[in-house]
Amino acid sequence: MRSIACNPSTGQRHGRRCHVSVILKAKPATAAEIAAQLTEAIHEHRLQPGAKLREDEVCDIFQVSRTIVRQALHSLEHKGLVTILRNKGAFVAKPSLKEAREVFETRSLIEPAMARAAALRATPHDIAFLEAHMKAEQDAIDREEVGPALKLSGDFHVQIARIADHHLIETLLKQLVARSALVIALYWRRRNALCDSSSHSSLVNALRDGDADNAEEIMKGHLLDLLMQLDLRDSPTGPVSLRDALKK
Repeated sequence: MRSIACNPSTGQRHGRRCHVSVILKAKPATAAEIAAQLTEAIHEHRLQPGAKLREDEVCDIFQVSRTIVRQALHSLEHKGLVTILRNKGAFVAKPSLKEAREVFETRSLIEPAMARAAALRATPHDIAFLEAHMKAEQDAIDREEVGPALKLSGDFHVQIARIADHHLIETLLKQLVARSALVIALYWRRRNALCDSSSHSSLVNALRDGDADNAEEIMKGHLLDLLMQLDLRDSPTGPVSLRDALKK
């Protein structure tokens, strides 16, 4: 907060007359903004599955009330990113082995159909958008920013559903991609593994050509490859500072 005060006896500040005291105050974060920052930290693996999200610490970081923090945490619980346990608090969700399989099996059922539909609907603007998205992902990889690259990689799949013009599936896929980030953090065989950029490039080419059959097959193979990269054995994760994860 920054204030500009007047001298009450002279009504002046720095030699100029001041009629009103002006107070400039930073706007407090909303529940949606807090949820968005926590979601980003989870997507980018700065917050690991099982990490505790202490209400008092979140309040201190964002300088908001517990009511706002609880609204944010409950919204993330609804999306499956946070687990809230009675008398224990909130934790980043930690998918079981069964859930890990189900997430990718569900994606394998719906995403090939979305790729097919996208190939029939993609416009030159859509293709240009995907190419720019892939470049941003590759730039993140080149900078060895694995977390942002993973997030961009997941978002690429959501954009395919957007192009397919299927809003219900797009919403569902956002949740599945978010859950995938948790699964990858726990079960990825190679810690620096990412979506195969050549698969994304091939998929964009199929969309550009309007080749629905090829787009569907590429997506099937791509998701199978992602599933094969999972090491479905439980792996421990170390503690992490919430403040560090949120880069505060």
